[in-house]
Amino acid sequence: MFSFFKSKKDPGDSSETPVKSAVESESPPEESISFASKLKQGLSRTRQNLGKQLSGLFGGGKIDEELYEELETILLTSDIGVNATHQLLENLRKQVKRNALTDSIQLKQALKESLITMLEPLAQPLDTTTHKPFVIMITGVNGVGKTTSIGKLAKFFQTQGQSVLLAAGDTFRAAAREQLIAWGERNNVTVIAPDSDPDKKSDPAAVIYDAVNSAKARGIDIVLADTAGRLTTQLHLMEEIKKVKRVIAKAIPDAPHEVLLVLDANTGQNAITQVRAFNDALNVTGLILTKLDGTAKGGVVAAIAGQYPENPPALRFIGVGEGLDDLRPFDAREFVEALLD
Repeated sequence: MFSFFKSKKDPGDSSETPVKSAVESESPPEESISFASKLKQGLSRTRQNLGKQLSGLFGGGKIDEELYEELETILLTSDIGVNATHQLLENLRKQVKRNALTDSIQLKQALKESLITMLEPLAQPLDTTTHKPFVIMITGVNGVGKTTSIGKLAKFFQTQGQSVLLAAGDTFRAAAREQLIAWGERNNVTVIAPDSDPDKKSDPAAVIYDAVNSAKARGIDIVLADTAGRLTTQLHLMEEIKKVKRVIAKAIPDAPHEVLLVLDANTGQNAITQVRAFNDALNVTGLILTKLDGTAKGGVVAAIAGQYPENPPALRFIGVGEGLDDLRPFDAREFVEALLD
Protein backbone atom coordinates (compact mmCIF):
# COMPACT_ATOMS: atom_id res chain seq x y z
CA MET A 1 0.00 0.00 0.00
CA PHE A 2 2.83 2.39 0.85
CA SER A 3 6.17 3.03 -0.79
CA PHE A 4 9.47 3.69 0.96
CA PHE A 5 11.70 6.03 -1.01
CA LYS A 6 15.07 5.70 0.66
CA SER A 7 17.76 8.31 0.62
CA LYS A 8 21.12 7.52 -0.88
CA LYS A 9 22.32 6.76 2.61
CA ASP A 10 19.72 5.32 4.95
CA PRO A 11 20.27 6.77 8.47
CA GLY A 12 19.78 3.31 9.90
CA ASP A 13 22.45 1.63 7.77
CA SER A 14 26.03 2.66 8.44
CA SER A 15 27.41 0.20 5.89
CA GLU A 16 26.43 2.30 2.87
CA THR A 17 28.88 4.75 1.37
CA PRO A 18 27.69 8.34 1.73
CA VAL A 19 26.75 9.92 -1.56
CA LYS A 20 26.39 13.66 -1.97
CA SER A 21 22.87 14.78 -2.72
CA ALA A 22 22.08 17.03 -5.63
CA VAL A 23 21.73 19.94 -3.24
CA GLU A 24 25.13 19.35 -1.67
CA SER A 25 26.88 19.04 -5.00
CA GLU A 26 25.28 22.19 -6.38
CA SER A 27 25.69 24.43 -3.35
CA PRO A 28 28.79 26.58 -2.81
CA PRO A 29 30.93 25.64 0.20
CA GLU A 30 29.87 28.75 2.07
CA GLU A 31 26.85 31.04 1.87
CA SER A 32 27.95 34.22 0.13
CA ILE A 33 24.92 36.14 1.35
CA SER A 34 23.86 36.31 4.99
CA PHE A 35 20.25 35.62 5.91
CA ALA A 36 19.90 39.22 7.11
CA SER A 37 20.88 40.36 3.61
CA LYS A 38 18.45 37.89 2.05
CA LEU A 39 15.74 39.18 4.35
CA LYS A 40 16.40 42.76 3.27
CA GLN A 41 16.44 41.63 -0.32
CA GLY A 42 13.21 39.68 0.14
CA LEU A 43 11.48 42.64 1.76
CA SER A 44 12.90 45.14 -0.75
CA ARG A 45 9.55 45.92 -2.37
CA THR A 46 7.92 46.45 0.98
CA ARG A 47 10.85 48.51 2.22
CA GLN A 48 10.86 50.69 -0.91
CA ASN A 49 7.15 51.39 -0.75
CA LEU A 50 6.86 51.75 3.01
CA GLY A 51 10.23 53.48 3.36
CA LYS A 52 9.41 56.06 0.69
CA GLN A 53 6.16 56.97 2.42
CA LEU A 54 7.70 57.06 5.89
CA SER A 55 10.76 59.06 4.81
CA GLY A 56 8.41 61.74 3.53
CA LEU A 57 6.40 61.62 6.72
CA PHE A 58 9.44 61.56 9.03
CA GLY A 59 11.46 64.09 7.05
CA GLY A 60 11.15 66.81 9.68
CA GLY A 61 8.36 68.92 11.04
CA LYS A 62 6.09 69.03 14.02
CA ILE A 63 4.32 66.03 15.48
CA ASP A 64 0.59 66.71 15.25
CA GLU A 65 -2.72 64.98 14.57
CA GLU A 66 -2.29 65.34 10.83
CA LEU A 67 0.97 63.38 11.01
CA TYR A 68 -0.67 60.64 13.08
CA GLU A 69 -3.51 60.38 10.54
CA GLU A 70 -1.06 60.08 7.64
CA LEU A 71 0.92 57.44 9.53
CA GLU A 72 -2.29 55.50 10.24
CA THR A 73 -3.09 55.42 6.51
CA ILE A 74 0.41 54.20 5.63
CA LEU A 75 0.30 51.41 8.22
CA LEU A 76 -3.17 50.24 7.19
CA THR A 77 -2.18 50.06 3.51
CA SER A 78 0.85 47.95 4.46
CA ASP A 79 -1.34 45.04 5.65
CA ILE A 80 -0.61 45.82 9.29
CA GLY A 81 -4.30 45.75 10.13
CA VAL A 82 -6.57 47.86 12.30
CA ASN A 83 -5.72 46.34 15.69
CA ALA A 84 -1.95 46.48 15.24
CA THR A 85 -2.11 49.99 13.76
CA HIS A 86 -4.06 51.31 16.72
CA GLN A 87 -1.67 49.63 19.16
CA LEU A 88 1.37 51.10 17.39
CA LEU A 89 -0.12 54.61 17.30
CA GLU A 90 -1.05 54.39 20.96
CA ASN A 91 2.50 53.36 21.86
CA LEU A 92 3.95 56.15 19.72
CA ARG A 93 1.78 58.75 21.40
CA LYS A 94 2.98 57.51 24.80
CA GLN A 95 6.62 57.67 23.69
CA VAL A 96 6.20 61.17 22.31
CA LYS A 97 4.73 62.34 25.59
CA ARG A 98 7.16 60.41 27.83
CA ASN A 99 10.29 61.44 25.93
CA ALA A 100 9.09 64.92 25.00
CA LEU A 101 9.60 64.30 21.28
CA THR A 102 8.86 67.31 19.11
CA ASP A 103 10.24 66.56 15.64
CA SER A 104 8.88 63.92 13.26
CA ILE A 105 12.45 62.72 12.50
CA GLN A 106 12.53 61.25 16.00
CA LEU A 107 9.45 59.13 15.29
CA LYS A 108 11.15 56.66 12.93
CA GLN A 109 13.25 55.06 15.66
CA ALA A 110 10.29 55.18 18.03
CA LEU A 111 8.18 53.33 15.44
CA LYS A 112 10.92 50.73 15.00
CA GLU A 113 11.13 50.04 18.72
CA SER A 114 7.34 49.89 19.06
CA LEU A 115 7.12 47.40 16.20
CA ILE A 116 9.91 45.25 17.64
CA THR A 117 8.17 45.20 21.02
CA MET A 118 4.92 44.13 19.33
CA LEU A 119 6.55 41.33 17.30
CA GLU A 120 8.93 39.88 19.88
CA PRO A 121 6.23 37.70 21.52
CA LEU A 122 5.84 35.92 18.14
CA ALA A 123 9.50 34.90 18.11
CA GLN A 124 9.33 31.54 19.88
CA PRO A 125 11.96 29.07 18.60
CA LEU A 126 10.79 25.49 18.07
CA ASP A 127 12.36 22.97 20.46
CA THR A 128 12.30 19.53 18.83
CA THR A 129 14.42 17.79 21.46
CA THR A 130 11.55 17.02 23.85
CA HIS A 131 10.41 13.86 22.02
CA LYS A 132 11.86 11.25 19.70
CA PRO A 133 10.51 11.07 17.13
CA PHE A 134 9.24 14.63 17.26
CA VAL A 135 6.18 14.63 15.01
CA ILE A 136 5.35 17.83 13.14
CA MET A 137 2.06 18.03 11.27
CA ILE A 138 2.06 20.66 8.51
CA THR A 139 -1.18 22.14 7.24
CA GLY A 140 -2.53 25.10 5.28
CA VAL A 141 -4.66 26.02 2.28
CA ASN A 142 -3.67 25.10 -1.26
CA GLY A 143 -0.92 27.16 -2.84
CA VAL A 144 0.74 28.58 0.26
CA GLY A 145 4.01 26.69 -0.30
CA LYS A 146 3.34 23.93 2.19
CA THR A 147 5.23 21.08 0.52
CA THR A 148 8.14 23.36 -0.42
CA SER A 149 8.35 24.51 3.20
CA ILE A 150 8.58 20.87 4.30
CA GLY A 151 11.58 20.36 2.04
CA LYS A 152 13.26 23.45 3.47
CA LEU A 153 12.43 22.40 7.04
CA ALA A 154 14.06 19.03 6.40
CA LYS A 155 17.22 20.81 5.30
CA PHE A 156 17.10 23.13 8.33
CA PHE A 157 16.78 20.27 10.83
CA GLN A 158 19.54 18.34 9.10
CA THR A 159 21.88 21.29 9.60
CA GLN A 160 21.03 21.00 13.31
CA GLY A 161 22.32 17.41 13.24
CA GLN A 162 18.87 15.77 13.36
CA SER A 163 17.62 12.90 11.21
CA VAL A 164 14.37 13.47 9.32
CA LEU A 165 11.65 11.34 7.73
CA LEU A 166 8.97 12.77 5.42
CA ALA A 167 5.37 11.53 5.22
CA ALA A 168 3.53 12.25 1.97
CA GLY A 169 0.08 12.63 3.51
CA ASP A 170 -1.29 14.93 0.80
CA THR A 171 -3.00 12.19 -1.19
CA PHE A 172 -5.52 14.52 -2.84
CA ARG A 173 -3.27 16.79 -4.93
CA ALA A 174 -1.95 14.89 -7.93
CA ALA A 175 1.62 16.22 -7.88
CA ALA A 176 2.07 16.38 -4.10
CA ARG A 177 3.49 12.86 -3.79
CA GLU A 178 6.06 13.37 -6.53
CA GLN A 179 6.96 16.82 -5.22
CA LEU A 180 7.69 15.53 -1.73
CA ILE A 181 9.67 12.57 -3.07
CA ALA A 182 11.78 15.03 -5.05
CA TRP A 183 12.44 17.04 -1.90
CA GLY A 184 13.39 13.82 -0.12
CA GLU A 185 15.94 13.07 -2.80
CA ARG A 186 17.36 16.59 -2.66
CA ASN A 187 17.71 16.40 1.12
CA ASN A 188 18.88 12.78 1.14
CA VAL A 189 16.07 11.60 3.44
CA THR A 190 13.46 8.83 3.26
CA VAL A 191 9.87 9.56 2.22
CA ILE A 192 6.91 7.36 3.13
CA ALA A 193 4.41 7.81 0.30
CA PRO A 194 1.16 6.24 -0.93
CA ASP A 195 1.03 3.92 -3.91
CA SER A 196 1.52 5.74 -7.20
CA ASP A 197 -1.42 3.95 -8.87
CA PRO A 198 -4.12 6.68 -9.30
CA ASP A 199 -6.85 4.03 -9.13
CA LYS A 200 -5.81 3.08 -5.60
CA LYS A 201 -7.08 5.69 -3.18
CA SER A 202 -4.82 6.09 -0.15
CA ASP A 203 -5.97 7.30 3.23
CA PRO A 204 -3.69 10.20 4.26
CA ALA A 205 -4.07 9.32 7.94
CA ALA A 206 -2.88 5.76 7.24
CA VAL A 207 0.17 7.01 5.31
CA ILE A 208 1.23 9.28 8.18
CA TYR A 209 0.49 6.59 10.80
CA ASP A 210 2.80 4.24 8.91
CA ALA A 211 5.47 6.93 8.70
CA VAL A 212 5.40 7.64 12.43
CA ASN A 213 5.75 3.95 13.26
CA SER A 214 8.61 3.65 10.78
CA ALA A 215 10.37 6.60 12.44
CA LYS A 216 9.95 4.98 15.86
CA ALA A 217 11.46 1.72 14.62
CA ARG A 218 14.40 3.42 12.93
CA GLY A 219 15.25 5.93 15.66
CA ILE A 220 14.50 8.98 13.51
CA ASP A 221 14.53 12.36 15.28
CA ILE A 222 11.84 14.25 13.36
CA VAL A 223 8.81 13.31 11.25
CA LEU A 224 7.47 15.99 8.91
CA ALA A 225 3.93 15.04 7.92
CA ASP A 226 2.47 16.73 4.85
CA THR A 227 -1.32 17.05 4.76
CA ALA A 228 -3.74 18.01 1.98
CA GLY A 229 -4.45 21.69 1.45
CA ARG A 230 -7.79 22.76 2.85
CA LEU A 231 -10.00 25.75 2.20
CA THR A 232 -11.19 27.06 5.53
CA THR A 233 -14.79 27.11 4.24
CA GLN A 234 -14.81 23.41 3.34
CA LEU A 235 -15.89 22.04 6.69
CA HIS A 236 -16.16 18.42 5.53
CA LEU A 237 -12.55 18.52 4.38
CA MET A 238 -11.46 20.11 7.66
CA GLU A 239 -12.98 17.07 9.36
CA GLU A 240 -10.65 14.87 7.31
CA ILE A 241 -7.61 16.69 8.61
CA LYS A 242 -8.87 16.38 12.19
CA LYS A 243 -8.92 12.62 11.57
CA VAL A 244 -5.24 12.74 10.54
CA LYS A 245 -4.36 14.34 13.87
CA ARG A 246 -6.35 11.73 15.83
CA VAL A 247 -4.65 8.86 13.98
CA ILE A 248 -1.18 10.29 14.69
CA ALA A 249 -2.07 10.22 18.39
CA LYS A 250 -2.79 6.50 18.06
CA ALA A 251 0.80 5.91 17.00
CA ILE A 252 2.23 8.19 19.72
CA PRO A 253 -0.25 9.30 22.41
CA ASP A 254 1.04 12.87 22.81
CA ALA A 255 1.67 13.46 19.09
CA PRO A 256 1.66 15.49 16.95
CA HIS A 257 4.04 17.53 19.06
CA GLU A 258 3.74 20.53 16.77
CA VAL A 259 1.00 21.61 14.34
CA LEU A 260 2.46 24.13 11.90
CA LEU A 261 0.18 26.28 9.77
CA VAL A 262 1.78 27.59 6.58
CA LEU A 263 0.62 31.06 5.49
CA ASP A 264 1.29 32.95 2.28
CA ALA A 265 2.37 36.51 3.18
CA ASN A 266 0.75 37.77 -0.01
CA THR A 267 -2.75 36.94 1.26
CA GLY A 268 -2.62 39.88 3.67
CA GLN A 269 -5.52 40.07 6.11
CA ASN A 270 -6.92 36.75 4.87
CA ALA A 271 -4.08 35.11 6.77
CA ILE A 272 -5.83 36.07 10.02
CA THR A 273 -8.95 34.18 8.91
CA GLN A 274 -6.86 31.12 8.12
CA VAL A 275 -5.18 31.20 11.53
CA ARG A 276 -8.57 31.28 13.26
CA ALA A 277 -10.11 28.47 11.19
CA PHE A 278 -7.18 26.06 11.43
CA ASN A 279 -6.63 26.83 15.09
CA ASP A 280 -10.28 26.02 15.85
CA ALA A 281 -9.92 22.69 14.04
CA LEU A 282 -6.41 21.60 15.05
CA ASN A 283 -5.10 23.77 17.90
CA VAL A 284 -2.28 25.22 15.81
CA THR A 285 0.95 25.57 17.80
CA GLY A 286 3.10 27.47 15.31
CA LEU A 287 3.16 29.38 12.03
CA ILE A 288 5.35 29.48 8.92
CA LEU A 289 5.08 32.64 6.84
CA THR A 290 6.19 32.10 3.24
CA LYS A 291 6.74 34.19 0.09
CA LEU A 292 7.99 37.33 1.80
CA ASP A 293 10.21 37.72 -1.26
CA GLY A 294 7.26 38.45 -3.53
CA THR A 295 4.78 41.29 -3.54
CA ALA A 296 3.92 40.76 0.12
CA LYS A 297 3.70 43.96 2.12
CA GLY A 298 5.25 42.34 5.20
CA GLY A 299 2.80 43.99 7.56
CA VAL A 300 0.80 40.79 8.01
CA VAL A 301 3.29 39.77 10.72
CA ALA A 302 2.21 42.77 12.78
CA ALA A 303 -1.43 42.07 11.92
CA ILE A 304 -1.13 38.61 13.48
CA ALA A 305 0.49 40.06 16.59
CA GLY A 306 -2.19 42.74 16.83
CA GLN A 307 -4.96 40.16 16.58
CA TYR A 308 -3.58 38.21 19.57
CA PRO A 309 -2.17 40.82 21.99
CA GLU A 310 -2.47 38.56 25.04
CA ASN A 311 -1.46 35.15 23.71
CA PRO A 312 0.07 35.46 20.21
CA PRO A 313 0.82 32.36 18.14
CA ALA A 314 4.42 31.35 17.67
CA LEU A 315 5.82 32.45 14.32
CA ARG A 316 8.37 29.65 14.03
CA PHE A 317 9.81 30.31 10.56
CA ILE A 318 9.70 32.82 7.72
CA GLY A 319 10.57 32.19 4.07
CA VAL A 320 12.30 34.88 2.01
CA GLY A 321 13.37 33.08 -1.16
CA GLU A 322 13.45 29.95 -3.28
CA GLY A 323 16.70 28.49 -1.94
CA LEU A 324 16.90 25.58 0.47
CA ASP A 325 18.39 27.84 3.14
CA ASP A 326 15.81 30.60 2.78
CA LEU A 327 13.51 29.36 5.54
CA ARG A 328 14.76 30.46 8.95
CA PRO A 329 13.52 31.02 12.51
CA PHE A 330 11.74 34.34 12.95
CA ASP A 331 13.72 37.10 14.66
CA ALA A 332 11.65 40.21 15.45
CA ARG A 333 14.48 42.76 15.53
CA GLU A 334 16.10 41.38 12.39
CA PHE A 335 12.75 41.50 10.62
CA VAL A 336 11.94 45.09 11.62
CA GLU A 337 15.45 46.30 10.76
CA ALA A 338 15.04 44.78 7.30
CA LEU A 339 11.57 46.26 6.93
CA LEU A 340 12.29 49.81 8.09
CA ASP A 341 15.99 50.26 7.40
